[in-house]
Amino acid sequence: MLISCSDARVVPARGARVRVGDLFELRTYAGVIPPYDAMTPTGESRTVEYAVDELKVSDIIVCGHSDCGVVTAPMHDSLAASGITESDDDPAPLTGDVTAAAHWHVLKQLDVLSNYPCVVPRPADRSLHLHAWFHEIDTGATLAHHTRASSFLTL
Repeated sequence: MLISCSDARVVPARGARVRVGDLFELRTYAGVIPPYDAMTPTGESRTVEYAVDELKVSDIIVCGHSDCGVVTAPMHDSLAASGITESDDDPAPLTGDVTAAAHWHVLKQLDVLSNYPCVVPRPADRSLHLHAWFHEIDTGATLAHHTRASSFLTL
């Protein structure tokens, strides 16, 4: 299963290098996975439950991407609150590390997913593996998070 952003610039199957029909996809706004709430199930939570409980997927990949509006919007808002303005021809410069923020966003979604009741027991018995990927739109490279290196490295 691959969970990714609905941004048309991101083509999950290409980065996963799979054949048509081999990848169960969930595409959401910014790849956001809502926290699990048994009292208020969402389409995303139902899709994850179906993949884990019914399809018995062995891997779930959460894939983010560069130039993500969800990551950059708060940075632009912060600049605007500071009095720095932008125009369509000259966007305000972003402060901070946009790539690090985008990487953090992917890891946060993976953390939320790891707390879903259907997911919790599976990594322990090694029947489910969770992965964080990051697609760089400009270069076409896809990176995978390596826990030991605490870094995203080229696949």
